[in-house]
Amino acid sequence: MSSENAQVIERFYRAFAASDGAAMAECYAPDARFSDPAFGELRGREVGGMWRMLTSQATDLRVELVEHAADGDTGSARWKAWYTFSQTGRPVVNDVRATFRFSGGLIAEHDDDFSFHRWSSQALGTPGKLFGWTPIIKGAVRKKARGNLERFLAAK
Repeated sequence: MSSENAQVIERFYRAFAASDGAAMAECYAPDARFSDPAFGELRGREVGGMWRMLTSQATDLRVELVEHAADGDTGSARWKAWYTFSQTGRPVVNDVRATFRFSGGLIAEHDDDFSFHRWSSQALGTPGKLFGWTPIIKGAVRKKARGNLERFLAAK
């Protein structure tokens, strides 16, 4: 395991568990790229902004780094999050697999992967269970998430 990059992963998830979005943002290179099923692809300041936004709005977030590894300039992690989805008040447990590419001791690329259908079933209830697998629901969630991020960044 690449010790330096493994420490970046540990620092990132320790900050996440503490709801410290600013410390999470510091783990990224200035031109970093992030993607996940909810936000799609983010770049640069959007990446840290997303984490600052999510952690600042979380009221009952619990994060656990289940496992992680780093080798050379790549790494991976499996993490879980427990929280209440603010738009519906529904509880969510999200099991996420992350892959990383590092540059200069910082995260240059970060991809989170999880079952969007499983997530939407929990977060959205019946509509998510019935239609969470469709591009329509995924597109609507992504549009809402991106809009929230744009408003958050504009206010900063």
